[in-house]
Amino acid sequence: MSTATARYAGHLRTEATHVASGNTILTDAPVDNHGRGEAFSPTDLVSAALGSCMMTIMGIVAERHGVDLTGVSWDVTKHMLAEPRRIGQLDVTFRLPASLPEKERTILENAARTCPVALSLNPEIRQEVRFLYE
Repeated sequence: MSTATARYAGHLRTEATHVASGNTILTDAPVDNHGRGEAFSPTDLVSAALGSCMMTIMGIVAERHGVDLTGVSWDVTKHMLAEPRRIGQLDVTFRLPASLPEKERTILENAARTCPVALSLNPEIRQEVRFLYE
């Protein structure tokens, strides 16, 4: 069974449908690459996938250790390179509770860095991951 089906909607826009749930995602080419920038670009989705995967794996580990991470937030910044156009670096910053003990911090940080998306990206894409305990 397919994971997703997709169609080209014209004007540098795509629409992908998640087969199991029926949820859809639109993509647009970014403004700096002939697009309208009205939706995630495909490389924006890669960026979002990295942060979401890291958080999901941290969530799995946190549940196993009885730690509640509800409300943890993160942001991702994508840095593009040219010739050929590609992602050069992804910066991910997590904001976690200052009350997390050192042992849990170490476990969660390791979990994030070993998520499937992080391990699947080309090693030439630099991943800068920061954990802020506030």
